[in-house]
Amino acid sequence: MAEVSMWFREKISRRGLLWGGLAAAGGSAIAGTAAGQSVHSGHGTTSAAGAAPPQAHLAAHRSMITVGDVDNERNGFDPSRMVTDWETGSVSTLPDGRILRTFEIEAVDKEIEIAPGIMFPAWTYNGRVPGPALRATEGEHLRIVFRNSGSHPHSMHFHGIHAARMDGVPGAGLIGPGEEFVYEFDARPFGCHLYHCHALPLKRHIHKGMYGLFVIDPDPARHPELADVARSRLLGTPENAEWQEFAMVMNGFDTNFDNGNEVYAVNTVAHAYMKRPIRIVRNRPVRIYLANVVEFDPINSFHLHANFFDYFEQGTTLTPTLRTVDLITQVQAQRGILEFTYKDHETGLYMFHPHQSEFTELGWTGMFDVVEAVA
Repeated sequence: MAEVSMWFREKISRRGLLWGGLAAAGGSAIAGTAAGQSVHSGHGTTSAAGAAPPQAHLAAHRSMITVGDVDNERNGFDPSRMVTDWETGSVSTLPDGRILRTFEIEAVDKEIEIAPGIMFPAWTYNGRVPGPALRATEGEHLRIVFRNSGSHPHSMHFHGIHAARMDGVPGAGLIGPGEEFVYEFDARPFGCHLYHCHALPLKRHIHKGMYGLFVIDPDPARHPELADVARSRLLGTPENAEWQEFAMVMNGFDTNFDNGNEVYAVNTVAHAYMKRPIRIVRNRPVRIYLANVVEFDPINSFHLHANFFDYFEQGTTLTPTLRTVDLITQVQAQRGILEFTYKDHETGLYMFHPHQSEFTELGWTGMFDVVEAVA
């Protein structure tokens, strides 16, 4: 009897109930479709996303991807656009001649669709999950005007260097509904960072969607020994324009609030980059700003098929901390920069995913569509 009970628990997991139950109900979001069903391509085209992949490709992966489309217009964000969408704020000059970069962020309660037919009651920054990918330059003075239009106390805690009164914890920038707080600090150190809500209970505020990338580009003048490398990371320079840069936040969603995730993704929508792969021009280098904010699971990972990359842990160095690897692991809030190229490869579809197989099957997997040139 004990063995039967154990078998039953393994077979009828919370995830099996969620995905299998929707399938039985005729929902459109379920993996493991019947042989005759087709998978739709998704909404819209962007500079980062290629055309829908060949039907043969979709058919080959039918048993492991969601069926149907998420309504990106209703969500108010599109993962295909999000991957290249940097929020640079507004720029002015301080009396001492330094650059002042100002961002405006609003906390908003919003129901979002994380897989076809699966809605999630999110807490968001600027109506999207992840929040806007903020990007500044080392040494600038940053001003973040934060307004709480949500139903709970919220804050913005930045992984960077700042005064204690700007830390986004209770007593230092945590505000109630209807309130406003202005965070101010200098942009340092350069790197691939993160911001998130630091209200309690912390796990609830993070898993409901309150996080985003915070990238500080290096100032080449401060790094003369590696000025060319620094310029390649500085948004707006000719050197940076040679790179294909992507913002990727690995996240997960606990849809039944049992402290375990049922859906995993990069940039929120399950299998978004399987249905509409990220287009890469073969002879141009690639740079990924990658962060892990999955709650409840201790480790996430990123594996690149048929290729290897250099990895810059936290992005705070201009030389790699790991060279020629095809897999890295990250705990929550860990992040880094990946650099690689497909110049010696054939064109075609190349997969990327975590090496936790369950994450892959529950939404966190995608494809790069490597092409000769973008028409």
